[in-house]
Amino acid sequence: MPVDPDAIGRIFRQEYGRSLAALIGVFGDIDVAEDAVQEAYALALDKWPAEGLPPNPGGWITTTARNRALDRLRRRTRERRLLSEAALMAGDGGPLQEGGVVPDDRLRLIFTCCHPALAPETQVALTLRLLGGLSTEQVARCFLVAEPAMAQRLVRAKRKIKAARIPYRIPAGHELPDRLPPVLAVVYLIYTTGLSGTERSVLCPEAIRLARVLAALMPDEGEVAGLLALLLLVESRRAARIRPDGGLILLAEQDRGRWDRGLIAEGHGIVRRCLARDRPGPYQLQAAINAVHADAPTAADTDWSQIVALYDHLYSLAPTPVVALNRAIAIAEVRGPAAGLTLIEELEAELDQYYPVHAARAELLRRLDRPGEASAAYRRAAALAPPGPERDFLRRGGRLPHD
Repeated sequence: MPVDPDAIGRIFRQEYGRSLAALIGVFGDIDVAEDAVQEAYALALDKWPAEGLPPNPGGWITTTARNRALDRLRRRTRERRLLSEAALMAGDGGPLQEGGVVPDDRLRLIFTCCHPALAPETQVALTLRLLGGLSTEQVARCFLVAEPAMAQRLVRAKRKIKAARIPYRIPAGHELPDRLPPVLAVVYLIYTTGLSGTERSVLCPEAIRLARVLAALMPDEGEVAGLLALLLLVESRRAARIRPDGGLILLAEQDRGRWDRGLIAEGHGIVRRCLARDRPGPYQLQAAINAVHADAPTAADTDWSQIVALYDHLYSLAPTPVVALNRAIAIAEVRGPAAGLTLIEELEAELDQYYPVHAARAELLRRLDRPGEASAAYRRAAALAPPGPERDFLRRGGRLPHD
């Protein structure tokens, strides 16, 4: 059956990280792996529309990319040693084998990209680019920096890996906890990137899958459990966030009957176990905040005072501008829009390129009956927002969802 090119694109977005991780594991070279996967994509665009999907599209992509990489290396006399090693690892073209402490190819790639020789922000950015399949523009948006600056950062990271011969190996068990903070950040950003764009919704279940693997691997790490609980509780609302026409639905306006009670119950159970440990961390506190939202039968029943208290604790542990913004939004629900607006305007200079700060300010200005200023803030937020339901919502003078 003929295949639409858009469908091929969706398949590649879904399989990109898996194939790239497998090839980096074989060849130990980021550029070789990236080029090979792109060549496989081009070949699929040429063959699949007429010939139809192969029985296992993901396996086809990985095998084709590996063969293309081997062909390219055969043409490079100076890289015969690499070819010999890669051919030995690849064997007869059968499936790539899992191994080592971390039982998942993509999770192994996350840990190896999060090598201590790289700066923490670079670890996260590089892994998002490689594993999440995000464009450089999307990665730059995650870090609130310009795209050219992020492109240079990624190029420097790849050069450092090659020059320093940083190995693509599985970290030993005792090394895993030190690698954990950027790994958790990567998994969380993979999820939030999928949440913000319908064409990347495949990233949401992938992030949850990775969080589950991590939780099984490190059952005594409270922040791993907290991240899994957070993702489950946010995911429980995902089906209720978007209208049939693609429009965004605010948390306060969502049909709570469409929330996934199974995911909520699982998330709640993890939060309760985290509370019993009494060693709260940022992800555990964010999960607790989302659990409070999930407890409310209606938006009017939300316990905003408890949410403010949780944000106070979160800010004491992670005093970032984004946490301060969310705390200000919660304070506006308790003390009124003027109190929240004062706090948000103190953050504007630092978060000028972060569209939620302008959207939150617009909403509070609207509540204070200052329509001209609210419209200008909505326009600023829409100009900065990524393409998708949130940008469309803001262009219509909508409001930022507290979601």
